[in-house]
Amino acid sequence: MKLILGNGKTAQSIAHFLNRNNIVFTLLKDTRKIKDKDVLQGIDEIFVSPGIPQTQNIILWAKAQNIPITSDIELFSHYAKAPIIGITGSNGKSTVTQLLGDMITNNNKKVAVGGNIGKPALDCLSPEVDFYVLELSSYQLDYTQNLNLLTGVVLNITPDHLDRYPSFEHYVNSKLSLYQHCQTKVINSDETLVSQDPSAKHFGIDIPKQDSDFGTVTCHGSCYFLKGNDMLMAVNEMQLIGEHNVTNILAALSLGDQIGLDIAPMVECVKAFKGLEHRLEWVVKKQNIDYYNDSKATNAISTIKAIKALISRHQTISLILGGIPKDEDYSKLFALIDQHITSVILIGQSTNTFKNHLKTTQITQANSMQAAVDIASNTNCEAVLLSPACASFDMFDNFEHRGRVFKEEIKTKY
Repeated sequence: MKLILGNGKTAQSIAHFLNRNNIVFTLLKDTRKIKDKDVLQGIDEIFVSPGIPQTQNIILWAKAQNIPITSDIELFSHYAKAPIIGITGSNGKSTVTQLLGDMITNNNKKVAVGGNIGKPALDCLSPEVDFYVLELSSYQLDYTQNLNLLTGVVLNITPDHLDRYPSFEHYVNSKLSLYQHCQTKVINSDETLVSQDPSAKHFGIDIPKQDSDFGTVTCHGSCYFLKGNDMLMAVNEMQLIGEHNVTNILAALSLGDQIGLDIAPMVECVKAFKGLEHRLEWVVKKQNIDYYNDSKATNAISTIKAIKALISRHQTISLILGGIPKDEDYSKLFALIDQHITSVILIGQSTNTFKNHLKTTQITQANSMQAAVDIASNTNCEAVLLSPACASFDMFDNFEHRGRVFKEEIKTKY
């Protein structure tokens, strides 16, 4: 009999899939309450939700008994008939996944986008699909031993989720494991933690080294996207904000080219793509203040990228910062805030810690998003940026909830 561990969307999608295929299973919703290894009696395979750590007792018991443990992603791979593209990275993977999906559609192909974004992978299965594009988290990769990817990319690797891993090296290896499943690789030349491979397609901010690679060039004061020596479009024609999104676009173009998409429809998508909700999302301009929702920024590097993207557009910025801090070095973020941010409104568990590390910026504390928006909107700034650099679970259900509350406060009050 099969055993499903978890109670979220992934576990439910596995249960529905097994039901449809008349496979007998049992479901354990809260694995933390399991005290007796006898629960594994009669179990011949375990499907694990990505949120369950490998250090939980039930996982350790299963490994000791040599019971196969796998992910919904691996199960999906056994049944998927169309080529699969895998995308992982510490930051940017949702943007690249959705943009590549749009590019495939614009090439008159049918695509299903899912995994760690939108639909669980098993809910995407369809005989009519030409390509599957999956966003893959390190947690999903940890439980995946066999996955047949046509191609894939590790966008970047920065310290994140270190409460889940014994060391940063373990986290790096988790991300890099994606390449073990790829027939061909797409590699970010600017990511030093990814080994370069002459047989792979590469992308990076600099001029491409090979005709098949993607990059950029600055000429007469303007920056352009390139494939080899061919100019594709000006960077300022994209609607996304920031250099990190230049890299995201290069990744999507590289993946699309690798799977045989035409360049012109992909470039059209880049020009039209407005980005995803909660990812440096421009919300509205009210009373001469631009509001940006970057609630997805749950680590320091994400907030650093958001600030760098906005300081070229706005001279004065109020930043709403804080939540549950990650186990990472925030010193570069604090230095950037001290240098460029007009005022900081601190929220959540990190308030006292962050307050002690910020030096030159005007600092205020708020006990709710409503209070934070009120304070930020009255600081005589050109822009208000929600980019917390922290997890959201101390005050909100998730980062999406945090971002929605931020936007609702703006739209109802100003």
